Amino acid sequence: MDADKVFKALGDPTRRRLLDLLCEQNGQTLGQLCEHLDMARQSATQHLDLLEAANLVSTVKRGREKLHFINPVPLHEVYERWVRKFERQRLSLLHDLKQELEGDHQ
Repeated sequence: MDADKVFKALGDPTRRRLLDLLCEQNGQTLGQLCEHLDMARQSATQHLDLLEAANLVSTVKRGREKLHFINPVPLHEVYERWVRKFERQRLSLLHDLKQELEGDHQ
């Protein structure tokens, strides 16, 4: 995983919107995605290209259409590497606080 590319791709609200749209309905064409965006097809294509470069979106050609699919694997890898470890610490602190507070009532 190229974390820099993933974070760069996620850093833009339009690209996050594209991922949201694909999460709602996977396998959309550029035209379908553009129906929900206020931008030219060329601009949307540039955003999709960055998402593809980060491996967050993959494409499949079906006849003359190019379908876009979300790839959740890089997101999961970011979660595992950057989010999960902080959740463990927070949950551990909450558990310790709960134990301490319950100990005062017994």
